[in-house]
Amino acid sequence: MILLDILSKSFWAGIAAIGFAILFNVPRRTIFSIWGLGALGGLIKFSAMYFEIGIVLASFMGATVIGIISIKMAHLRKSPPLVFSIPSVIPMVPGFFAYKMMLGLIALTSIENTDAYLQTLIETVNNGAKMMFILISLGIGVAIPMLLTRKESIKKSKFNKTKKVVA
Repeated sequence: MILLDILSKSFWAGIAAIGFAILFNVPRRTIFSIWGLGALGGLIKFSAMYFEIGIVLASFMGATVIGIISIKMAHLRKSPPLVFSIPSVIPMVPGFFAYKMMLGLIALTSIENTDAYLQTLIETVNNGAKMMFILISLGIGVAIPMLLTRKESIKKSKFNKTKKVVA
């Protein structure tokens, strides 16, 4: 039952990635690859969370795998790596924590009881900190593989297997 839940969430993460890909007007030849990357990133994140790895590290792991595979997909599909990585990682953005933080900030304006105020403040800061750390981990997870493999022009890279024709 747990496996079915993880697979279901991963499938829908891939569908959400397709939605963002269409929103960003990516080439049609990349849509299925973006779905696969979004689903794979979701699978890694939700599987890691099932094994009680924190949401920040789980998000980082999913984003890193997306970043690594998007580089190879860029060469296979002849598109920039960002075409694959950005729409695939957006479904992992922590909207729930941002929403709870905003609700907490709004609630703080009307609470007069000191104990309730402190409890709401602690929850608001906790949700805001989780949101920020997840966003940072997503950014680093996508950027690090691209920065490490981008030592030279893509035309000179070993991944580029096109052969030059001498006239």
